Amino acid sequence: MILAAVVTALSLLAPAPTVVAAGDVATCRSSGDEATADLVASIPGTVAVLGDAVYERGTAAEFRDCYSWARFRKRTRAALGNHEYATGTADVAVSYFGLPRRGYYAYRLGAWQVVVLNTNCAPAGGCETGSPQQRWLAATRARSRARCTLAYGHHPRFSSGLHGSDRTIAALWSTLARGGADVYLAGHDHHYERFAPVAGIRSFVVGTGGSESYAVATVRPNSEVQLSPVFGVLRLTLAEGSYRWSFLAAQSSGARTLDAGEGHCH
Repeated sequence: MILAAVVTALSLLAPAPTVVAAGDVATCRSSGDEATADLVASIPGTVAVLGDAVYERGTAAEFRDCYSWARFRKRTRAALGNHEYATGTADVAVSYFGLPRRGYYAYRLGAWQVVVLNTNCAPAGGCETGSPQQRWLAATRARSRARCTLAYGHHPRFSSGLHGSDRTIAALWSTLARGGADVYLAGHDHHYERFAPVAGIRSFVVGTGGSESYAVATVRPNSEVQLSPVFGVLRLTLAEGSYRWSFLAAQSSGARTLDAGEGHCH
C-alpha cells in the first residue's frame, strides 16, 4: 500500500508526456518537411507520424534520400499510410519503424493509452465490425485501465479536405467511442483541421508534415478550425485526466502557434 502510494505520487510529479504529430511528411520535391523537422527537433517527446512518411512510394531509396525526419526515428511511433503500400506491401516502412506486420498496435504514455490503427483496411485484414483489427481494438480497450486514450491512424473519420470523411473506418471509430477514447489524429488530407468532440472524441486532421498542401473543400459539420496552405505539427501534452494542444506552423521567422486549447478526458 505504501509503495503504491509512493509510485502514484511520483507519477503525479513527473512531467506530462508530449506527443508531436503530423502526417504526409517528406518528399524530395519540397523543403516543407525540412522546416517541420526543425520544429520537431525543438520539441522533446514521442513523434507520431500519421502515415505517408515519405513520397511517392515509400521505397527504401526514398526513406534513405528524402526522409528528413530520420533523425527522430528512435522516438517515432508511426502509423501506416496509403503511400507506404504503393509498392504493393508496406514492408519497407514496417521494417524501418519496427512495426507489427498488420500495422496496428498500442502503447502506454504516462497515464494515457495510445492506440495506433492501420486504416488501410484491405491490407490490415479489414476495418469492419468483426474484422481482426476491430476485435483487437475492442479487446485492447476492454483491458485498458487508463483513464484517457489517444488514437491515431492515417485516414480521418471526418475531414473537410479533398479526400473528405472516411466511412470505411466507421466501425473502428464506433469501437473507440464505446471504449471512451478522447482524441483521434489523422493525416491523408494535406491541411490542418480541428473538430468539436463527436461521441466524446475530439479529432484533428494534421496532414501538414511537409508535402504539398491541399485546399479545404466543403467545411464539415462540427469543424471548428481549418488552415491551408500550411506546414506544421500538432503538439499534445497528455496530463492526468486532461490534455492541451497547440498547432505550430513552420514559418521563415520561426514557429507560430495558429491554434491552441485544452480538453478533459471523459
